[in-house]
Amino acid sequence: MMESKTLTLAPSQPPGQALFPTLDSPHKTLTFHRIIVLLITFAAYASFHASRKPPSIVKSILGPEITTQNTTIPLSDQNPIQLDQNPVGIDTGWAPFNGSSGPHRLGELDLAFLSAYSLGMYFAGHIGDRIDLRVFLTTGMVGSGIFTILFGFGYFLDVHFFWFFVLVQVICGLFQSIGWPCVVAVVGNWFGKSKRGLIMGVWSSHTSVGNIIGSVVASAALGFGWGWSFVLPGIFILLVAVVVFLFLVVSPENVGFELPGTEVEMNVEGMALVNSETMESVESGVTGSEDEESLGAIGFLEAWRLPGVAPFAFCLFFSKLVSYTFLYWLPFYIRHTAVAGVHLSHKTAGILSSIFDIGGVIGGILAGSCS
Repeated sequence: MMESKTLTLAPSQPPGQALFPTLDSPHKTLTFHRIIVLLITFAAYASFHASRKPPSIVKSILGPEITTQNTTIPLSDQNPIQLDQNPVGIDTGWAPFNGSSGPHRLGELDLAFLSAYSLGMYFAGHIGDRIDLRVFLTTGMVGSGIFTILFGFGYFLDVHFFWFFVLVQVICGLFQSIGWPCVVAVVGNWFGKSKRGLIMGVWSSHTSVGNIIGSVVASAALGFGWGWSFVLPGIFILLVAVVVFLFLVVSPENVGFELPGTEVEMNVEGMALVNSETMESVESGVTGSEDEESLGAIGFLEAWRLPGVAPFAFCLFFSKLVSYTFLYWLPFYIRHTAVAGVHLSHKTAGILSSIFDIGGVIGGILAGSCS
């Protein structure tokens, strides 16, 4: 039976090498190319998270204001109204998220996105093993940017159909799932077991850096209409996609280098680094063998029986349960606290939520320096 790796397409040369011939290996060292790969993949995944952040920033605007007795409902930063004028806040927000079930519908958007994201992650890992990672990553970034912008167009086109926003989130989630398997595979091609620690700790902070960029940009754009909170991050990831397509070198062999040793292996979104001579893993696509002479694809259940997979999976499940709660709901929560709801604007609440991600950057650096 033909092994799956025979179906893998050889990576194509980045067009940027033809535009800038000095980037080729005779002119630049291996260290130079590694730095470029780290910077490009860092920017790529940071842009994924920047385009993933706007829904959390605009939740407090799309949904109804949560009110209690004898409190003021901040309908807008310039035009507050009293509780007796609008007892339950039904008319605030953006239809179809402005009714009493508005917060539930906002949560259903998150559910739609994350369901598509988790499903797409499984298939993206397998597809990434078989096609050009540079082209595949660029496709994911372009698709994510287009559908992030399309969500923002709901504001400019005055769209109020719930299923429009659900469909956009589902498709966007599928494109977003392409990002992580690709950047992990590319970094794994360039760095062996000895090249981790502080470098990988700093690199894995791209998630938090992207969240900070998305929070600041989306919050700053709220004053021009919530649609701009999606359009600007969408344009950002499209611009980074151009850089990825032009300059990302998928493996050292493409520029004349050959690296000995094993690949760097990371679980989902940089939670850990694992190296093994008999196991190669890239997020949802895991391959392994007890005999070094035969490496083939293994099934989902077989992957669970590999040493360390189940503990890492459950640790990641509970850590993501917390982190995604902050990612999607922290600005909404801050805005609807008793004090912040009166004294903080939507913009300030969104920017304030980035403090959580600043901690993520610091934690990634500290964890890398201690590894």
